[in-house]
Amino acid sequence: MVCMYEQREAERLKVDWPISVWHPKASRFFNGHSVNVSRKGALVYLPLKTPLREGQELEINFPRSQKLTEDKGASARIKSAKVVRIDRYESLTSATIKVALAFADQFQM
Repeated sequence: MVCMYEQREAERLKVDWPISVWHPKASRFFNGHSVNVSRKGALVYLPLKTPLREGQELEINFPRSQKLTEDKGASARIKSAKVVRIDRYESLTSATIKVALAFADQFQM
């Protein structure tokens, strides 16, 4: 018998957005897309070749609608995040990995 407990503290919304992740050690962006997002973090798909490890700090760029861009400026919402889990076995395709990210305001940098 398998018993699993929900550990999420914030409601997640299914959101399929294109995203880009800035990887400071690789000095480059990796493009992917979100699976779901909450106020505390996000679950995203990234290319398999993205050099990631748990605990690593990244920046995630979410697109803004034209209306938000006009109202707030900038075409992306940038959030600092930390890699909390990497699932190399549950991918969208064989060329992607599923990555759980916690937003920076949820951890001490």
